[in-house]
Amino acid sequence: EEPHQLAPMRLYTLSKRHFVLVFVVFFICFGLTVFIGIAGKDLKPFNLSSPPLSTYNQQLWLTCVVEVDQHDVSLKKNVTMIVKVLGVVKDGSTPYVNNQVHNRTRLLSCAQKCSEIIVAHLGYLNYTQYNIFVSFEDLNKLTNTIQNITFTWKTYNPTFSQVEIWFRFVFVVLTFMVTCLFAHSLRKFSMRDWGIEQKWMSILLPLLLLYNDPFFPLSFLVNSWFPGMLDDLFQSLFLCALLLFWLCVYHGIRVQGERKFLTFYLPKFFIVGLLWLASVTLGIWQTVNEVHDPTYQYRVDTGNFQGMKIFFLVVATTYILYLLFLIVRACSELRNMPYVDLRLKFLTALTFVVLVISIVILYLPEFLSFYGLLNFYLYTLAFVYSPSKNALYESQLKDNPAFSMLNDSDDDVIYGSDYEEMPLQNGQAIRAKYKEESDSD
Repeated sequence: EEPHQLAPMRLYTLSKRHFVLVFVVFFICFGLTVFIGIAGKDLKPFNLSSPPLSTYNQQLWLTCVVEVDQHDVSLKKNVTMIVKVLGVVKDGSTPYVNNQVHNRTRLLSCAQKCSEIIVAHLGYLNYTQYNIFVSFEDLNKLTNTIQNITFTWKTYNPTFSQVEIWFRFVFVVLTFMVTCLFAHSLRKFSMRDWGIEQKWMSILLPLLLLYNDPFFPLSFLVNSWFPGMLDDLFQSLFLCALLLFWLCVYHGIRVQGERKFLTFYLPKFFIVGLLWLASVTLGIWQTVNEVHDPTYQYRVDTGNFQGMKIFFLVVATTYILYLLFLIVRACSELRNMPYVDLRLKFLTALTFVVLVISIVILYLPEFLSFYGLLNFYLYTLAFVYSPSKNALYESQLKDNPAFSMLNDSDDDVIYGSDYEEMPLQNGQAIRAKYKEESDSD
């Protein structure tokens, strides 16, 4: 298959100042989402008695802290909890939640003070108030005297829930607008002329729309686990598509011409598909257990799916090693290729920044920032991969390395050159030529 001219990218026309501006705007927008998340999120504690609840509280936790007489003692002991969860209905009756009494073993760990124990967690609030009865076994067998047991109710601040609804709604609207603008910018180019990044952006942007979950308000209107499960499904689908995007771009940028399904796409679909299957299975397992047992904790009661977690880690490690191999090989083979090298550097730099910020977010109670981070990451890619306004004039810039070297000297190709200003110069020359032809006509 002969190489053909691909749709140009705005990336080729950006100077150093433009690149700096793109990253500055990205960080400013992400910083705003961090500020909104910090201002909105608040786990509000209510001591000893269940407060009146609404769907805007989203979830409910009951925790306890055991106080012993000697604060400097080191203590670790398994204690058994018997928990009864009752929901209060309008007529004052208190039916059992899930019609059963729950029996759980928890580790009581004390150093200078005892660690907090989660007694119960209700992920879906079907009642406006709850009564929970807790009894401990084996506490009277401790060598230390129990001075007090403090129970605390925790739930989401309703104001935060309202902020989250608007937060997601804004991103749904923004993503829809970005998707339409990106599609509009490519309307004059045949799909077969799109670069691999442009093709993938046409897939990722609609999936980002689902990731922002336009159905999220249903979780406050319907007392069901289904909206939450749907949200988890959309998130896993988008994240796995993003993982597949990285593999395909770093490999596909080296492969010109036809990319066969069996040799190019199938191995990548297999690895990412296993990741998606494992993540969805773990998510469904966790949701089902939490719905049927308020005392279930995925961080503690993991014995039933320890094998699945190990499988997920093995596949994730395989993915990371494969991705690193593709990145190193692409950078080593294409580092002297004008335009292609620019695409590699920009995608690698921006993705590295996003991954570093994502790791930091994992250690902070700030999950709204993760939504903002991925949204602005995709918006930035859509901006640089979309054709510029003068794309028709600059369409002579070849995306294929075989064409991109036609206007370069042998020394530039072999040893590299400072080609950063070349897109602007070529674009000006093309526009000047076009203007002369128009004047002559």
